[in-house]
Amino acid sequence: MMAMLSGRFRAAAAALSAVLLLASASAQGPARFDLAGPRVDVRVTRDSKTLPIASVPNLQPGDKLWLFADLPRTQSVHYLLVAVFLRGTTNPPPDNWFTKIETWNKKVREEGVTITVPDEAQQALLFLAPETGGDFSTLRSAVRGRPGIFVRASQDLTEAGFEQARIEKYLASIRQAPPGDSKALLEHSNLLARTLNLRPNQDCFNRPVDQQYTCLTQTGTQTLLDDGHGQTVVSMLSNGDTSAFIGAAASTSVMGGGLYSAYVGAVVDLVRLMGNLHTAQYQYIPAIAFPEAEQLNLRLNTAPSFHNPKSVIVIGLPSIQKAVPPPLRAANARHITCLLEPQVVLPVEGAPLVFSTGFAHDLYLHINGDGNHADIPLVADAFKGGLVVASAQERKPLFAPEFTKTSDTKNTQASTPKLPTDPTAPHTPVTGTVVGYWGFDPFTGPTLPLQDTPGTDWKLATDAVLIAGRDNHLDLTSTGTACIHTITFDPAVGRRYDVQWKQSDKPNTVDVTLSLKSIDPGSIHLDVHQYGDAQVAAVTTQTFSEPAQLTGLSFHAGDTAATLSGSSLDQVRQVTVNGLVFTPSGSPTSAPHSDKGTHNDNAQNLLLSLPASSQAPKFKPDDKLTAHVSLRDGRDFNLPFTVSTPRPVISLISKTIPPVQGSPIRLASSDDLPINQQITFSLRSKAPFPRNAQIEIADDDESLRTTLSVTAGTLVLQNAHTLLATFDPLKTFGTSAYGPIRLRAVAPDGTPGDWIPLATLVRLPTLDSLHCPADTAAACTLSGSSLYLVDALSTTQDFAAPIEVPEGFVGNTLTLPRPPKSGFYLRLRDEPASANNVTMPIQRIGPPAPSASSTAAGAANSTPNSSAGSSNTTSTPASIPSTPTTPAQEPPAPAASTPAQPTTPPQPQAH
Repeated sequence: MMAMLSGRFRAAAAALSAVLLLASASAQGPARFDLAGPRVDVRVTRDSKTLPIASVPNLQPGDKLWLFADLPRTQSVHYLLVAVFLRGTTNPPPDNWFTKIETWNKKVREEGVTITVPDEAQQALLFLAPETGGDFSTLRSAVRGRPGIFVRASQDLTEAGFEQARIEKYLASIRQAPPGDSKALLEHSNLLARTLNLRPNQDCFNRPVDQQYTCLTQTGTQTLLDDGHGQTVVSMLSNGDTSAFIGAAASTSVMGGGLYSAYVGAVVDLVRLMGNLHTAQYQYIPAIAFPEAEQLNLRLNTAPSFHNPKSVIVIGLPSIQKAVPPPLRAANARHITCLLEPQVVLPVEGAPLVFSTGFAHDLYLHINGDGNHADIPLVADAFKGGLVVASAQERKPLFAPEFTKTSDTKNTQASTPKLPTDPTAPHTPVTGTVVGYWGFDPFTGPTLPLQDTPGTDWKLATDAVLIAGRDNHLDLTSTGTACIHTITFDPAVGRRYDVQWKQSDKPNTVDVTLSLKSIDPGSIHLDVHQYGDAQVAAVTTQTFSEPAQLTGLSFHAGDTAATLSGSSLDQVRQVTVNGLVFTPSGSPTSAPHSDKGTHNDNAQNLLLSLPASSQAPKFKPDDKLTAHVSLRDGRDFNLPFTVSTPRPVISLISKTIPPVQGSPIRLASSDDLPINQQITFSLRSKAPFPRNAQIEIADDDESLRTTLSVTAGTLVLQNAHTLLATFDPLKTFGTSAYGPIRLRAVAPDGTPGDWIPLATLVRLPTLDSLHCPADTAAACTLSGSSLYLVDALSTTQDFAAPIEVPEGFVGNTLTLPRPPKSGFYLRLRDEPASANNVTMPIQRIGPPAPSASSTAAGAANSTPNSSAGSSNTTSTPASIPSTPTTPAQEPPAPAASTPAQPTTPPQPQAH
């Protein structure tokens, strides 16, 4: 006995634990609708025409419903099928609106049951309940006692079914795209989002390609948009009573519960029956129906219970109301569909139930016009983004549609339109109207523009010049552009490229993007390939090099030259102004940087001149003229300009450069100006020189610039035409200034005159001493500082055997052959064209010259000599400057018998 009690206790405890687990799971929110339920077959007959339930969007009074519970033959529990019609929340239905169907009855199992929708009915529900005592009366009492709850259940179950149908359609369709093709996934996701009216989630496409497909089909959260065909469950919940028949949104996948696709999150978890809605014997659980033909495939979110309270499965049927035709519309009102394509797609949107359900059927495109075209059967294809042409064998109408619009044609199953007998005939606009059935009711959809013949008369519709070396856009026009298959161009023999193109906003115009980055200027041929036309339409055009960009023309009155500014000015052939032809004088130069604003690195100036024998044009200041710029490739441009005031003109009268003091270097050129010396010069101005004008001094590239002015005291007016100036280059430009400098006058308004040369800035090294050994054949040592300013040394003026100083030299001694009494010659790095004479006293070092044999032996076995009274000297080839390790500073006649010779040239010493 004790063992029996113990066993019962353990069994009760286990049962209690199971109940607690179920209660805990229930507290977390309703389960997803992923439990397969029983199947109920339904057909609807109206006016002697029968449709499967999947093609019926609404019921009407008088409709006959054929019901059949497709339960397995091994069903161990008898299920009672109860059909109920409702007539509003405050008006309980009469008893005869309840139909009891015993699914286990042999006749019912074989033939099913047919019921009629009563007048005044507004909603319809089906109940599947386990057989028990008082089952039918209990169900009827529950519905009559609280009809509003079941009215709400009917509405919400129907709407949830619509939402779920869109989700299921997306999931089934997106699997048609190749998982590894990111472009195809994105393209078809956008098409599905448009046709099914879903909100896309771009996060999936920000992931790696191999993760995008999984992201699109895994669990996640998203929201759905209103489908335009009724109030969604989401909006119904947001406006309803949270304690009513439908659960709160906090437990849904939209709020994080998670169901189905991350791209099209589910809303079906919104539908659940509250736990307090049950009778003494029954508790009600919802079922979402997935119609397929005449089958209602049910999916549950709660496992049915066969213990009290037993579970009653609640199934919603289409609402009882007048038909609401689908609000189909063109996805793009300007899009023209080509009927010659192998796969015709009419892009439409606005009615997602057309694509996610079977409500719309027997669709076809009626061609409006003279009756030369047959009607084209259509099917909705969300994956392709619209209505596509159906082949005759795929179309299985339940009954022949009858429309007054199609009475002029006998063939309603043709898959392609009848083409005109002459494809080259002028194209006339064609339109087609989508017609079909919405359930039992005919409906007329949008009228769409069509093209049924290939386009002709292809030509360029733009004046834009095609530039080789970059991407270009051009417009092509034709009598029709909707039937373009591809556009190619052939820049060279054996090479052909596809080009990108898109329909333009302009009618019968296509925008072509042409990449000419690797194409040379010349002729190219565009080939337009069209559906329905074996011939290729060829368009020939010309490509050019990057055109000159003209920013301005500067011309001053009294000049015979002008300055053209812009970029790519090497293409300019000539400029014509009032019959006067200006031609380029030299090559374009980089425009100097402006002190105002930013500078274009590609900016150039091009000097243009009249022929040498021409006189200055008699243009006056402020004259507004137009220059006709002709490029070398034949293109012409007009450039307006205004004649400027005359430029200031000055000339150099004289200049004075003081002789170099304290240096043995005598400069050979009178234009060389040591940087530490001031220059004084005088100028003559053609016109009276204004007191507020300036003299600008700069180097060739204008990286060094300064101005002299009367107010600064660097410029003195001797009279109105004569100027005296003093310039200190070291003080103004610093120690790194070198090379030619020039000057020009600058008028008070900033107008500059012509540059004239002034001098060449040079920097002089400091030469301290010249030491030579007693042996006249031995090399001498030149000591000093800043020897890097020396370009080369030579003992002859013609520099027949120069001793070149390498760049970057930092030593303080150089070697050279013994110079004659007249001195040696030096070329400066700042001005290497002149041979400058250097005269210095020679300081003798070392003993008298040894014999020739001992000299040769000493040269062959030379080693450093460290004996007292001797100095290290360097004997190197004349062309290689080097420096002894110790400069020769000793007095003549040292004690050593022979000068020491290093085995390798000594390294230069820093000064």
